Amino acid sequence: QVQLVESGGGLVQAGGSLRLTCAASGRTFSKNTMAWFRQAPGKEREFVAAINWSGASLDYADSVKGRFTISRDNAKNTEFLQMNSLKPEDTAVYYCAADGDRPYYSGSNLKSMLYRYWGQGTQVTVSS
Repeated sequence: QVQLVESGGGLVQAGGSLRLTCAASGRTFSKNTMAWFRQAPGKEREFVAAINWSGASLDYADSVKGRFTISRDNAKNTEFLQMNSLKPEDTAVYYCAADGDRPYYSGSNLKSMLYRYWGQGTQVTVSS
């Protein structure tokens, strides 16, 4: 059974930092693109960041560019999201996602890929 488990969420003041971790189990994703999405109350889920299998191709939402950094550790089947300079509008449930159909993808536009696997989410709350 494939599982993606997020951790590292919490309550932080504006301007602060958090580091999210997504640990995958049940299969390896070292050949696949992984991503982060978020969903704020009353809003649709939105793309945050993605990283291809090698780490050479990255994609970020405009709203987080320069503040968030996505990375991965293929040996540990894990991805990370370092979030700095957090703003109240970053408050949301953050979801880890992984592609299962396009191994060794090295193109751009990672935000538009079909992500087959999803975690349960971790809450991030930024107070003003």
